[in-house]
Amino acid sequence: MRSIGELARESGLSVSALRFYDRAGVLAPERVDPLTGYRWYAPAQREEARLLARLRRAGMPLADIRLVLAGWSGADTDLVRKLLREHLRLLGRALADARSEFSAVLALLERKENLMTDLRTATTRFTVSAAELAAALDTVRFAVSTDPELPMLGGVLFDIEGEELRAVATDRYRMAVGRAGIAGHTGPRTQVIVPVPLADAMRALLSGEASVRLTVENGRVSLDAGDRQTAGQCPEHDFPDYRRLVRLPAGRRPAPVDVAAFRAALESGPVRVSEAREPDGAAGELSVLKIAADGTVIVCEDGDDDQDRVAVNRDFLLHALEAGARERLILEFGAPTAPLAIRRPEDESSFSLLMPVGLGH
Repeated sequence: MRSIGELARESGLSVSALRFYDRAGVLAPERVDPLTGYRWYAPAQREEARLLARLRRAGMPLADIRLVLAGWSGADTDLVRKLLREHLRLLGRALADARSEFSAVLALLERKENLMTDLRTATTRFTVSAAELAAALDTVRFAVSTDPELPMLGGVLFDIEGEELRAVATDRYRMAVGRAGIAGHTGPRTQVIVPVPLADAMRALLSGEASVRLTVENGRVSLDAGDRQTAGQCPEHDFPDYRRLVRLPAGRRPAPVDVAAFRAALESGPVRVSEAREPDGAAGELSVLKIAADGTVIVCEDGDDDQDRVAVNRDFLLHALEAGARERLILEFGAPTAPLAIRRPEDESSFSLLMPVGLGH
């Protein structure tokens, strides 16, 4: 007899999947220990489990898999062959339908890319407060992605519209938005991704000046600060629609925090350890937060299983607090699966979002 763990290793199915297939009546163990409830499988069930794994990878419905397994162990295999051929036919039809739908989506994408190209190639010139632009860059710089597989996230988006420049950065696990007022912009909405070296060079020129001039032309952006200038070509990538990403559900609970005290609580408080699966992933050392009855934010101790607690990457949260550059900030809590927002009390247009991390991973 094989234990459920042994069968899992030999078949490629997980232990939880084997439990599920038992409950679904697809692959029941040969024997269940009446005292412990532990499942034991007969040697012949290894072949059935491997077959089940193959059929599930091929997308066959459980109802048909039950019939295949039943027919597999019998002498008459006509039913098995008929079910396999029928599933192949359905897969072929589904693939043809999928190709048609994807072709339509690609055509829509090409049309959308033409519109986005217009945003990148528009020409615009305007002035902006050096202090406001510096604050906007400081607000978002920590959230820029370093993943070489996602070059469209490897810079700071300048979204220029009306009398406002929004600086945006995200690495998928965190997002930051900063704002600066502008003057002299009369053209259409313009978007460019400013590479990190150029954004850092701009930031270095923003001290000692009341205002600076920005020019965007043919995908190239330049900053003039008195007799100093920096410029560079922007990548021809499209930044994701951040306006969609920052629409958070209603019912969020704001909680003001004293940044110094909260930082100390984070640095000295308990952490949960979760293995990161991405180069700049959201996992790692996690701080688990919740709003106490008195409205304060506390770092949960180990064993606290409050259903409203939220786990976030501790380093990411410390970076967001530093980028907030205020003695007091507001943390906005939603559902445990919703992003945690960090805002300035007097400015709702500049903020950071941190994606929560599941405590079960």
